[in-house]
Amino acid sequence: MRQAHPKQPIKANLQVFTACLLLVLFSGKKQKLSTSCGRPGAGLASEKSFLGKINFFRCCYGLDTSLYFCETSFLNLRNMPLLICFLLLWGGMAALPLGAQTEMPRILSTREQAQLIDHWLDLRARQVLPDLLKRAQVDMWILISREYNEDPVLKTMLPAEWLSARRRTILVIYKAPQADTVETLAIARYNVGRVFKSAWNPEAQPDQWARLAEIIAARQPNRIALNYSEHFGLADGINRTEYDLFMQNIPAPYTKRVVSGEQLAIAWLETRLPEEMAVYPQIMRIAHLIIREGLSEKVIQPGVTTTQEVQWWYRDRITALGLEAWFHPTVSLQRADAERFDHLRSFSSKPAPEVIQAGDLIHVDFGITYLRLNTDTQQHAYLLKPGEKEVPAGLRKAFQIGNRLQDILTSQFKTGRSGNEILKGALQQAKTEGIEAVIYTHPIGYHGHAAGPTIGLWDQQGGVPGQGDYPLYPQTAYSIELNAAVEIPEWNNKKIRIMLEEDGFFDGQTFRYIGQRQTELLLIPRPLANMGE
Repeated sequence: MRQAHPKQPIKANLQVFTACLLLVLFSGKKQKLSTSCGRPGAGLASEKSFLGKINFFRCCYGLDTSLYFCETSFLNLRNMPLLICFLLLWGGMAALPLGAQTEMPRILSTREQAQLIDHWLDLRARQVLPDLLKRAQVDMWILISREYNEDPVLKTMLPAEWLSARRRTILVIYKAPQADTVETLAIARYNVGRVFKSAWNPEAQPDQWARLAEIIAARQPNRIALNYSEHFGLADGINRTEYDLFMQNIPAPYTKRVVSGEQLAIAWLETRLPEEMAVYPQIMRIAHLIIREGLSEKVIQPGVTTTQEVQWWYRDRITALGLEAWFHPTVSLQRADAERFDHLRSFSSKPAPEVIQAGDLIHVDFGITYLRLNTDTQQHAYLLKPGEKEVPAGLRKAFQIGNRLQDILTSQFKTGRSGNEILKGALQQAKTEGIEAVIYTHPIGYHGHAAGPTIGLWDQQGGVPGQGDYPLYPQTAYSIELNAAVEIPEWNNKKIRIMLEEDGFFDGQTFRYIGQRQTELLLIPRPLANMGE
């Protein structure tokens, strides 16, 4: 994803402005410049054409509008001043440094989001499912849910227009021996989106369970997976009633072929498509910008604003942008006083509201849901005291130690290693380097605390049975969540916790942060340019 640069050259912007002006003056055809950026349902001018290059440039700036270049006959003396004024305004906007333009990326409309979600679902069914069934050595995967009591996995397979299952929804995924594709069926009166085709005609066979039994008998699967699991709640989606009815209604020989769908469920949820990863950085950028906005003088008035008020500002901001919060944000403070900061209270009980003061180290834990993908981020800001121009050196060093702990952890990421092995290796290296560390990293994706290997819990630093034994696979995403305890000389050697969380992606060989990571404390207030003592 293109990152905003504070010193974007004006020369390139003027070139585009000039090109646009010449195009209008000399074009004799009616043409449209769409700035759709390739969004579903909208066309993007070819980047190989001259118009396409201009459009692509405008799209990079995140300007959501269209330029209409009209017939040459439009260019008469009456309209020329208006046209020139419009183009001067347009070119002037381009000449602004990117930091001066609106930074929040465009958020798709609900309809556009639905189109993209359904497109991804179609790709996942064709590209992800065949390999997953082969890896799990399963012929048939059956998911069953009733309305408002959905299996977490089944819910991710519903089209965007379905906000819940309908009546009893039964999805069947079947991979024939030696086949490279899967058959996706719905034991329902109608198709379930584009992926699952209706395979039940109630007029011909009134009993839904009997029709499922016919489907099974016709395909003769050797292993039938249902979503039940001891260790992973997200893979334990079938309820007792549906399980009992299933076992009672399928042909007797096949009841002995039923196995846990744990591996399939986790793999489906944790595997990310390249198309999803192309968009995920933009989602992370939105989250980071909301965090920065909240940790600024726009929201925080020292001596007046409370931590609770900032938390609710975040909730309101998320709602105003048309996004969802998957958990209530938390805002906490550490400061140069005698009180010992207990990071465990962030997990066990929420701290009481506190008034934010100059000299405070502010911590926020924040996450959004957009396009069915989640973010989970923890960042810090420092509120400058009167006369201060920078963060105290001790806090800067502490933050660097926090970043180093992140590097130690992600250097342990190797395909096939379990979450517990990664945790053990990271804690050993941190101890060698003299870092007092606590690591509690988890997968991220369709859920905030998502499916995949758990790499420590805040209260289980010796490993997590079951969830921590699951191995690391390629094409998976993680919230790198941890904290480092550091003494601050300027605060009378008080020990604080740098609590960090940033989302990243493991491609099987390397780890990278999805939307970069915080490497310096945010300052409140932000420094103003060209201001002296």
